[in-house]
Amino acid sequence: MTSPHDLHTRGVSALNRGRHREARRLLERAREEAGEAADADLDARIAGSLAYVLSETGEHDAAMALCREALGRSGLDRHTEGILHAQLGLLQMLRGETAAAMADLDAASRLMDDPTHLARIHLNRGNVHLQRKQLPEALAGFEQSHMAYRQVGDEYGAAKAVHNLGYVHFLEGDLVAALRRLDEAYPSFEAEGPVMTAMADQDRAEVLMAAGLYEQGATALAAAADAYGRRRLHQRRGEAELALARSLVPRDPAGAGTAARDALRRFRRTGAGAWQVRADATLLSAQVEAGGTGPALAQRGVAIAEALAEQGLRWEAALARIDATRVRIRRGDLDRARTDLRDVGTVRRAPLGVRLLDRDVRAELAAASGRRADALRHLRAGLSDLHAWQSSFGSLDLQTGVAGHGTRLGVRGLALAVASRRPEVLLEWSERARMLASRVQPVRPPEDEQIAGDLAELRELAADPGRDPRREGELRQRVRERAWQHRGSGEVADPVTLDALRDALDQDTALVAYVVTATAVVALVVTTDEVTWVDLGHRDELDQLIGGLLPDLDMAATDLPDAMGSFVRTELAQRLDTLAALLVAPVLDAVGDRRVVLTPSGVLSGIPWTLLPGYVGRPLTVAQSATAWLARRTTPLRTASAGFVAGPRVARAEDEVVAAAKEWPAARVLLGDEATAAAVSALADDVDVLHVAAHGRHSAENAMFAGVQLVDGPWFGYDIDRLSRVPDVVLLSACEVGRSTVRSGEELIGMTTAWLHAGARCVIASPAAINDQAAYGVLLAVHERLAAGVDPAAALAEAVGAVSAGTAPVPLVCFG
Repeated sequence: MTSPHDLHTRGVSALNRGRHREARRLLERAREEAGEAADADLDARIAGSLAYVLSETGEHDAAMALCREALGRSGLDRHTEGILHAQLGLLQMLRGETAAAMADLDAASRLMDDPTHLARIHLNRGNVHLQRKQLPEALAGFEQSHMAYRQVGDEYGAAKAVHNLGYVHFLEGDLVAALRRLDEAYPSFEAEGPVMTAMADQDRAEVLMAAGLYEQGATALAAAADAYGRRRLHQRRGEAELALARSLVPRDPAGAGTAARDALRRFRRTGAGAWQVRADATLLSAQVEAGGTGPALAQRGVAIAEALAEQGLRWEAALARIDATRVRIRRGDLDRARTDLRDVGTVRRAPLGVRLLDRDVRAELAAASGRRADALRHLRAGLSDLHAWQSSFGSLDLQTGVAGHGTRLGVRGLALAVASRRPEVLLEWSERARMLASRVQPVRPPEDEQIAGDLAELRELAADPGRDPRREGELRQRVRERAWQHRGSGEVADPVTLDALRDALDQDTALVAYVVTATAVVALVVTTDEVTWVDLGHRDELDQLIGGLLPDLDMAATDLPDAMGSFVRTELAQRLDTLAALLVAPVLDAVGDRRVVLTPSGVLSGIPWTLLPGYVGRPLTVAQSATAWLARRTTPLRTASAGFVAGPRVARAEDEVVAAAKEWPAARVLLGDEATAAAVSALADDVDVLHVAAHGRHSAENAMFAGVQLVDGPWFGYDIDRLSRVPDVVLLSACEVGRSTVRSGEELIGMTTAWLHAGARCVIASPAAINDQAAYGVLLAVHERLAAGVDPAAALAEAVGAVSAGTAPVPLVCFG
């Protein structure tokens, strides 16, 4: 016959693995037999374990009653009393009742000296601090728990502490350490079954969304909620739905509202009043983000803030007051808005998201009060906070992913800058709002054998028609997250000032900063002689012109019958003429006959600037930012040696590179089976000018997986990151790899950006499909001039002609 003690042990093991029905059956049986044995302490401990199962499955009141009834029995030893206090603390912590939870956990710690139970108490105390966002205290609790679990040899308990440490790192903004800790603990959770796996996946999803992988994170949170729902874990499901709602607020307030209402229903069902307040706060945020202006909304925000503060949730309370302030500003009630903000107090130690939203709302209030300088000061401070965080990451993918957290501040800053009519302010915010990652000083990542091996396997899979998409997805995610773990430089370049830019320009160069806001298109032309502000019109006109531009370019690049080809190219030429009339013609008086450096807003990333009338035949460089462009000019351009690569199945690729190589002394050429990823990497490490003629592929899902097709598979942006030295000049005779994905605000990423981030001075590539025959002649002419010492922008300008009905366009652009 199985003893009550053994049944209790088996029941605890089952509940730890999320098998709640099995746990309940075992514990109820253990309790029956323990009662018959008249072992009061064992019966009380079984009651405590059964109470946890009841709470998890939605019977919280019965759970609390059972636990308190057991604690009220006479004759219990100190250890049993401690276990029951610890269990009460856990149940209240899970309900979000942090003050009561901490009181019971403190009582438990005074009654117990057993390392195993103390490890659990430290873990749960850490969780209470975590709910309150008291991160140093939470970190200390989890570290104590981890040491205690390791002391008694409980590796699963130690894994839970490690996982929670990872979540603290996430809230601190250290995504690198968070992923490392979560990955370390994940195998232990996975081995414990679907419920524990869902809990791990839920926290991991929040980290992914903070890194900019919104769709992937939202899918994982929805899957976790579904896993809880199938097992009738209504409280857990509500928590997953609430996490999803919070993450959706800035991007999809309607979806956030739906998820918050779902969570609210779960918490009402379980009677978790503290969690209901949190769900209501998230619903409020969604309604405010959607543009709500009703007076009741602001009043509700203040009431919710007070309820959250009573729970010890200081930063959640601050967010609710900030939401109330946003409504007051919209209603023009600026005095009440100032009062609300005073009640928020200082958020200097708050999580980054709270600090950024606080800065944005203070800027909004200052602007509404006519204090534009104060508004810009708040926005500047917020973006500085973001840059400090961003610079901790070595991965370009992660740097650009987290830039979305600053979108709200950048957009507001640009709008204020345009309204200021001050050129120095417009240049500053043009720099601050675009290409945030280009201001982070890059570091060379260490050699990583796992990344190298995974990239090699991805190349093998790409060549296999029967490849496993699931394995391919796993490898891509592993490469991505492994690259995230490289530490950044911690250094951010200050944006160049207008005076410094003018001093750095020569007489023959003009910088044109194109700024696009929600309503306006503006250009700032900067030369050594003068600064000219040019209003270019309304945003709607621009959107109509660029909406079908890339498809038109792609179509014009195909080999069409003469009559159709002539029609398509004539239509394209007319579109480009109209676009040039909007963007180029108004700035030409200020530009004169100078060469041009452009810093276009992200919405303009797909424009083939070299084909626009007024810029055709003019040396032109499209820069990430003026700051980055000036930084690249500090050393002489290296063009002493050249290497050429011809990828497979590209018409005239071998002819192109062989012919171009003749312009260079001792040029190295990789053809046919020689054009492997390893060989191309070695060549790129060793030459000043690299030309790759190969099929290219843009990857919107993760642009670091954009690449060119070689004989043994794709050569990715991640391969570029692994080079110890990169060429100064890169020419990509491949469709699409010049294209960039607009991540958030002004942030771009693409293969051209990967090359520039790795240290290349300029990249000649096309943002659209390119006709092989047309590219052949242009690129030969470019190499003839490069080898003769002409700089890349001038060499390209001399080789690219205007779009005509008779020939396919060559939309090559010099990025640098």
